Amino acid sequence: MDVNEIIDRARDSITVKRVYGEAIQQGGITVIPAALVAGGGGGGGGEGPALQQAAVEGEAVKGSGSGSGFGLRARPAGAFVIREGNVSWVPAVDVNRIIRGAQLLAGTAILLFGLHRLLSARHPARLLRALEAELAHS
Repeated sequence: MDVNEIIDRARDSITVKRVYGEAIQQGGITVIPAALVAGGGGGGGGEGPALQQAAVEGEAVKGSGSGSGFGLRARPAGAFVIREGNVSWVPAVDVNRIIRGAQLLAGTAILLFGLHRLLSARHPARLLRALEAELAHS
């Protein structure tokens, strides 16, 4: 399979059908699912070794090469809901993203609280007592 064939297949795989799913109809309501789709690809090629290398080694120039790759990522974005002629957008909830955000927020709050507590010790003796207390509890 050559690079141009891979690129043609990649182009064919990124279509509107990857973004919008088949419409689902039930009880006068139509739902059209949607996704965020991103893709990319690349390719390469080659021939024999560099002329300087072949001349130094005194061997016949041989070689060949080729390479290509493609990646596609899709995740749910939400759905269009059509009810009685009115269209509304219902976003998909990514629970993992919410949990990651909460963890980042909690970690930042803990770090800032500890830093505030450390910097609020105005006297060196008070700072030493605070550090000794922390070490004693560890």
